Amino acid sequence: MTDLAALAQSFGLNAEEYARIPAILGREPTLTELGIFSVMWSEHCSYKSSRVHLRTLPTTAPWVIHGPGENAGVVDIGEGLAAVFKMESHNHPSFIEPYQGAATGVGGILRDVFTMGARPIANLNALRFGRPENPVTKRVVDGVVRGIGGYGNCVGVPTVGGEVNFHAAYDGNPLVNAMTVGIAPRDRIFLSAAAGIGNPVVYVGSKTGRDGIHGATMASAEFSADAEEKRPTVQVGDPFTEKLLIEACLELMQTDAIVAIQDMGAAGLTSSSVEMAGRGGVGIDLDLDRVPQRETGMSAYEMMLSESQERMLMVLRPDREDVARRIFEKWELDFSVVGHLTDTGRIVVRHGGRIEADIPLAPLADQAPLYRRPFTEPAKPAPLGAVDDPIGIGPALQQLIGCPDLCSRAWIWDQYDATVGGQTVKRPGAADAAIVRVEGTARALALTTDCTPRYCAADPETGGAQAVAEAWRNITATGATPLAVTDNLNFGNPEKPAIMGQIVAALRGMAEACRALDFPVVSGNVSLYNETEGAAILPTPAIGGLGVIENAAHAVGIALSPGLSLVLVGETRGHLGQSLWLREIGGREAGAPPPVDLAAERRCGDFVRAQILRGAVASCHDVADGGLLVAVAEMAMAGGCGASLLPGPAEIAPHAWWFGEDQARYVLAVADAEPILAASASAGVPARRIGRAEGSDLTLPDGATISVRTLAAEHGRFFPAWMDA
Repeated sequence: MTDLAALAQSFGLNAEEYARIPAILGREPTLTELGIFSVMWSEHCSYKSSRVHLRTLPTTAPWVIHGPGENAGVVDIGEGLAAVFKMESHNHPSFIEPYQGAATGVGGILRDVFTMGARPIANLNALRFGRPENPVTKRVVDGVVRGIGGYGNCVGVPTVGGEVNFHAAYDGNPLVNAMTVGIAPRDRIFLSAAAGIGNPVVYVGSKTGRDGIHGATMASAEFSADAEEKRPTVQVGDPFTEKLLIEACLELMQTDAIVAIQDMGAAGLTSSSVEMAGRGGVGIDLDLDRVPQRETGMSAYEMMLSESQERMLMVLRPDREDVARRIFEKWELDFSVVGHLTDTGRIVVRHGGRIEADIPLAPLADQAPLYRRPFTEPAKPAPLGAVDDPIGIGPALQQLIGCPDLCSRAWIWDQYDATVGGQTVKRPGAADAAIVRVEGTARALALTTDCTPRYCAADPETGGAQAVAEAWRNITATGATPLAVTDNLNFGNPEKPAIMGQIVAALRGMAEACRALDFPVVSGNVSLYNETEGAAILPTPAIGGLGVIENAAHAVGIALSPGLSLVLVGETRGHLGQSLWLREIGGREAGAPPPVDLAAERRCGDFVRAQILRGAVASCHDVADGGLLVAVAEMAMAGGCGASLLPGPAEIAPHAWWFGEDQARYVLAVADAEPILAASASAGVPARRIGRAEGSDLTLPDGATISVRTLAAEHGRFFPAWMDA
């Protein structure tokens, strides 16, 4: 093996991939050229294992303005406005350096959104951690939460929602998926395709350092025992500079100066310049001597691959260069013309009077690896069968409500500013989806992140469909109309047929659910090789959902109020396979996950939304992890109000009725149950009265009572006790 071939292998390229490079160039590559190829052909940037399967996802609808392929997805939300949103992962960096890994994940996704001309109005996240008893987990949780809060709070964008799971499969590879949503005028969306031969290419923002070099490559490989040694590949964020960059970019976007714009995310100056020129079908000539640098003696290789944060690349109209310069100097940000567009179709990189790279752009994209990796279809798990109740309904509820996967997340939420900006209508925990008003209008967005990884591990196809359906359900439960999703596909090593089978099956389930629910995928991210020492995470196709409600005042939360009747909408069969009850009370993860009937999801959800929008529903909560009794308990704790519950049907065992995780279900709190029950019968939607909100206790059908205050104390105990220990 030659020295260059060995170096290419260390950069993540296999022998066949490396062999393509001299064939494209007609010679051996320089170090800088090898670096450019390695990051652009990394899994993180090229999606070489997943691209062929991602094409099966539905991505269009009348309200979709821009789908996958741009920095973020864009959907029409009415009144001449568009919502711009995306979710991305920062998994590997967050294990190595939790605070900076999570913080820069937030910074990067913010840039993806305001790059398109949108002012960010909300952040969300989806977090997966290892076992609480693993000594590493506490350090990672603490750093990740502080990093998310520290960046989002400082930059002034509220963190309004998210989810957290714990499982041994994430012990050596936590997942940190960050989502940002912004608002832009529908007719002022900025794209990344460069145009205009001779137009100046401008670098703005922070200076370039040596942090984050080969971050994209590191994110495309499994972890081994030397994970800590990869700390230099983690970027360092500065939220105060990001805030200045947001304001400067949005101010410039009020002019006609910008031809194209791209943030410097994964692979930094390399990906931004290559993607802008490539999408525009032009060439680009860069002079790295003009790149603002915070360290001395940086090489062309280091500058092209650095992932220093808070940087953008723009193509400007030449007669507007001075206008742009004045704006960025006013905001005390670096501004430098670092190159120009050419008609060569090549990227040329100059440094110190030498050409360090000269690469044709078309083959860099067209000849990028695209694999149809072999895969094995996941085996369908056997049904669970009958399971006895070992402890009873009341004790099981108290144990479930305090377990790490269901306990209060207040310790986390309290570190996030959920109300900065003054437009948050429903804060974390108040509703099934966060509600954020669109400033200057009556309407609001409903936002959520969802996935149930244990379902995906047992049956990836069902789990993929369920993740989409739950996001749709959580938005619907507020009264909002679901519009579109962004996804973050987190899996293990795709070179293993079993893992590739998980990916293919999960995407199949997602696609089916998106089509059935008119809920297209408009943006997303793929994070593979999430393994440590050969052990993979649970398959985790996280879904970020967005919906709109025309009047924010009509959105409902989950809190109970005295005197309301409780109505369960949807069919209950008592499905305990892969349920939290089975894991926490029965001590095992077994059986098939609950089936997902997409027609029933649509029918029940459309019915519930219609009842909310006609003012018949005071509060609503979808039934998910923990089943029906956990949903009622969460409503009771949110409102500080008790409830008296009626027995379930005789043909279903009580523990299956109360803790089964059947899908397509909602609990409605209504002033009058009879009209709801009559309407549901007419619509062919199963519904039944299950109790009444009253008093300060949760009264079970067997007469046992649990005070809501006791439940709340149990619910709130885990995080403070764990973190203070």
